[in-house]
Amino acid sequence: MSDTSPAGSAGTPDAPDFDEMTRDIAEVPAVEVIVTVAVNLMSAAAVKLGLTEEGDKYKDLDEARKLVTALAGLLDASATEISSFHAAPLRDGLKSLQLAFREASIVPDEPGQGPGEKYTGPIYG
Repeated sequence: MSDTSPAGSAGTPDAPDFDEMTRDIAEVPAVEVIVTVAVNLMSAAAVKLGLTEEGDKYKDLDEARKLVTALAGLLDASATEISSFHAAPLRDGLKSLQLAFREASIVPDEPGQGPGEKYTGPIYG
């Protein structure tokens, strides 16, 4: 007989314990999941806009546009589900990213056509 257990079982140190992960996520409030996803989108967009210490090394405005639009859509869709306490700073961060995109873009979008502006309305700056 072998002492090894099947791949993916809970007792194996290098295999994920999916039952435990499911229990962990079940305990997380929806608002926290939404805010965490929004912060991750904001962080990724900032990197793609070249707003990190590495600057232009990871700059990719096409990718940034997608991330900012996804963030705007998430915030628009979840506005009534999360409190103003959570939504206000996320909206401020979104607006900052939209302004940074406008500034970084060689050919600026028309007002209302920038990333996420179909959800937020035109951003001027």
